[in-house]
Amino acid sequence: SFPSWGSGDPLAWLEAALVAAASAGLLLVAARHLWALRWSLSRDRASALPLPRGSMGWPFFGETLHWLIQGSHFHSSRRQRYGAVFKTHLLGKPVVRVSGAENVRKILLGEHRLVSAQWPLSTQILLGSHTLLNAHAEAHRHRRKVSGAGGTDGSAHPSCPAGVAVYASAKALTFRIAARILLGLRLEEEQFEELSGAFEQLVENLFSLPLNVPFSGLRKGIKARDLLHTYMEKAILEKLQRKDPDAHRDALDFIINSQRTREQGRETTMEEKEPNINIMAKVSQDMVHGTTNGPSSLSRLEETGQFFSSLERSEYCCHPYLTLEKLDRLRYLDCVIKEVLRLLPPVSGGYRTALQTFELDGYQIPKGWSVMYSIRDTHETASIYQSPPDTFDPERFWVSPEDQEEHKTSASLRFHYIPFGGGVRNCIGKELAKAILKMLAIELVSTASWELATAHFPKMQTVPIVHPVDDLQLYFHSLKAGHESSGGTGKVNA
Repeated sequence: SFPSWGSGDPLAWLEAALVAAASAGLLLVAARHLWALRWSLSRDRASALPLPRGSMGWPFFGETLHWLIQGSHFHSSRRQRYGAVFKTHLLGKPVVRVSGAENVRKILLGEHRLVSAQWPLSTQILLGSHTLLNAHAEAHRHRRKVSGAGGTDGSAHPSCPAGVAVYASAKALTFRIAARILLGLRLEEEQFEELSGAFEQLVENLFSLPLNVPFSGLRKGIKARDLLHTYMEKAILEKLQRKDPDAHRDALDFIINSQRTREQGRETTMEEKEPNINIMAKVSQDMVHGTTNGPSSLSRLEETGQFFSSLERSEYCCHPYLTLEKLDRLRYLDCVIKEVLRLLPPVSGGYRTALQTFELDGYQIPKGWSVMYSIRDTHETASIYQSPPDTFDPERFWVSPEDQEEHKTSASLRFHYIPFGGGVRNCIGKELAKAILKMLAIELVSTASWELATAHFPKMQTVPIVHPVDDLQLYFHSLKAGHESSGGTGKVNA
């Protein structure tokens, strides 16, 4: 029995406290075991395969708090403990985390058959059920076609940017290009800051807890989304009221006109898509270089060609203008961009839900469970590259001209490198994202050399998209005419 309030015996109170603590501990242990048992019993009895190894965490919360606190270390530590396929419980749902080329291949190619896109509730709320991201089956196929994404190999020119973010100035430039290409927006500085701030707020809260209460991440995301919708609705209204409705100035023009064409009972032809593709290319070049008629910074690659082989320098430095076709032929630069995206993919993975129970790596994935495939873990564990996966080595992607065709069709490489996903849901903006990164790299190597202004490279945050935790501070040394390579130095927070 517990001592009365008037008792002055400290030993009695200590004993009571220990009994209470032990009882609470036993209750927590029992609750955790019952929680784990609850999910063990949810396995599909029709399948003889076991559930993946892993922990379901604590009742109701699962391992969500661990995930939020540990970030990318959460997944890497559990992958090392449980393997390439493991179970956990995040954001209110049982989740199977998947990495490795063969496992990811089965997920990505099983879209609409084994799995279907199922993003966290906060993402669904903020982006809406009618977006391409949350569309399913026929609705998804139709919206990709309308957006101009083309086939599942992603070879057609995209109509929207990927989730790529090159910090500060580069990120701002990327957003301006996207606003022009997608919506045709020409923004004043104040409007741009308001719109880009709202976009960042939306992205930051895509994976927030689904609690719509004051000061919550979801509430902030909803406010940002509503502001973005205001700009989009204004752009749509202006286009619908325009006198020349068939003109293609941006992706939104193309989508509106494609819908009109579909309502007339026919599909948009490639000839009709071509103006939209051309305007995207022109806008991208205009906004990076100011104009497509001026001299290209390719003429400077003779001095700063560390990204290019001597063959490529001699072949391309004489070209006076930068075009997307010439970008495609800068093969070593392509290797550099690929290696950057391999080490720091724009997003860490994708979410699916199991449409039926299926086998993966010797385990059963029960119907209704969430499946998250990991891009970053797959890149980090790929064993097909000659150099270690944790080193920066663009040479791993170098292929001699005579082996180029065989390399393009090589199935062994296909799912070891997936910075933009794969299958029918590969990112429709990946070609635009890569083009912007290439132009940025060319601008940097042809106008400046740079070095870190800090002793160590900044720590990277991977959720919701990859970005530095603190400012990325650099010293830039101008290479422009009239400056010494060590002169014109300025410290920039990038």
